[in-house]
Amino acid sequence: MSSSSPAAGHAPAVASAAEPARRNVRALRGLVPFLRPYRGRIALAGVFLVLAALTTLAFPIALKSLIDEGLIAADPGARVLALRGHFFELFGVGVALGVFSALRFFMVTWLGERVTADLRDAVYAHVVRQSPEFFETTQTGEVLSRLTTDTTLVQTVVGSSLSMGLRNTVMGLGAMAMLIVTNPRVMTQVLGILVLVVLPSLFFGRRVRKLSRASQDRVADSSAIAAEVLNAIPVVQSYVQEEREATRFARSTEDAFETAVRRTRMRSMLVAFIISATFGALLWGLYQGTQAVIRGDITAGHLGQTVVYVVLLVSSVAVLSEVYGDLLRAAGATERLMELLQLRSPIVSPPVPVKPQPSRAGASVQLQRVTFRYPSRPNQPTLIGFDLDVKAGETVALVGPSGAGKSTVFQLLLRFYDVAEGEVRIDGVPVRDLALADLRHRIGIVPQDSVIFSADALENIRYGKPDASDDEVIAAAKAAFAHDFITALPDGYRTFLGERGVRLSGGQRQRISIARAILKNPPLLLLDEATSALDAESERMVQAALESAMKDRTTLVIAHRLSTVQRADRIVVMEAGQIVETGTHAELAASGGLYARLAALQFDR
Repeated sequence: MSSSSPAAGHAPAVASAAEPARRNVRALRGLVPFLRPYRGRIALAGVFLVLAALTTLAFPIALKSLIDEGLIAADPGARVLALRGHFFELFGVGVALGVFSALRFFMVTWLGERVTADLRDAVYAHVVRQSPEFFETTQTGEVLSRLTTDTTLVQTVVGSSLSMGLRNTVMGLGAMAMLIVTNPRVMTQVLGILVLVVLPSLFFGRRVRKLSRASQDRVADSSAIAAEVLNAIPVVQSYVQEEREATRFARSTEDAFETAVRRTRMRSMLVAFIISATFGALLWGLYQGTQAVIRGDITAGHLGQTVVYVVLLVSSVAVLSEVYGDLLRAAGATERLMELLQLRSPIVSPPVPVKPQPSRAGASVQLQRVTFRYPSRPNQPTLIGFDLDVKAGETVALVGPSGAGKSTVFQLLLRFYDVAEGEVRIDGVPVRDLALADLRHRIGIVPQDSVIFSADALENIRYGKPDASDDEVIAAAKAAFAHDFITALPDGYRTFLGERGVRLSGGQRQRISIARAILKNPPLLLLDEATSALDAESERMVQAALESAMKDRTTLVIAHRLSTVQRADRIVVMEAGQIVETGTHAELAASGGLYARLAALQFDR
């Protein structure tokens, strides 16, 4: 683990805070495809929003009638009746406002939750379809930060801020229109003051936008560090690096805090300016109104109406400034999410895939003159002019020193990467011509580090064939010699195995992985160092399980322990991305080449 910032390892397609980006709310246009399916609900929310705004705008009219017709009426009896009627009118306005506001709140909150869930699902589904090239350069914590923190910001905007912004826009425009109609002189002066408020707000807003994006990136850095370390706790603790990792995380969170403070300081200045300026506009309008009443130009009710409309206008501007800040933060979050959604995996199914033929006795494999370089190491070839022909039903072992390219062969067969030169075929069909699902359904893999999911034993094995019955799962477990230890667990097949299978031994995890491959029943089986980390007893059990899994199918085996490959039909010895020897164990041991030297190191101890 490097102590450098995790942001340094981001994929080139994922923009960092230092890269130029669209620095305004137009980035929120990326949410349009997620809003489009809910046009009917959006329209309904818009209706309730407008009704709530219009009801609010009706309040000053009712207030003017109350003052002019209720308070200033000459006849005391008529005054009581008028007051009662006008108060009922005001109560009706309040009830209508409450009902429309509640309906608006429900609709927009539902939309916020729904769109956020859809967005989160879309980003996750898109990320899990990316080729390994993406995961070579992008840290898991970075992706998790976008799935959680960024989508939460989007939820705030869609489910709250956007609705508040639209509502206050309608109210502000309505108040402005009513002021123009009822008191144009005051409106002209207030509008001039508001223009002076808006222009500086745009400057502050741009600064808030940049700092919001930077703040989100720093939070993602902290998430990346946490994800990396939590997945390697045994190593961290065995090297007594808890304090160092805690310090590294604290340094990252401190960076995030300092960036957030800068953003908050800038936004606080924006809020202080907006409130002070709008309050000044309100007082100026009120002063002008009182002067007009004194001169007899308008009535007291007219003044009350004007004051409320000015309050609505300037408060709308104040709320819109707050909303604008939220929109800027959400724009940064949306940018980061859209960057992920716009990534295109270089590995995709062909437009018209070839349908593979059923394999009865395994699949044949051909790698013809293959030269390959990993995208992250373009100047370093991993395979050079590599040729390999495996017949259906044959068991072939790949051996050689680390870095020889053995695991790369497996990755090319699974089409995790495409070759630069040459061709990879399964059953005579180029893997590029097969649909990815068809190709990978034909291949089972038992990796060196068995992956156990946070589920019970039954579901972990069923991962190989999701529609398998319980009886099929148990049969696969028996074939993998896993049945006995599973039934000995507290709840048998329904025992929760813990995160990454922490409740199982290495050999047990490996047999679960083998059972998963047996249940899948693929014609081609890839075994990647399946016994390298096991003790002698576990290795014996796993080896027996592997022999069961290898029946009636083609098998490619990678092994550093040569004892595990002696019974292979053929052993292919690799070095520096090329095949240097081929033969049986006996032939290669007698040849005096690389295999013989490796065998001597292991068997002559």
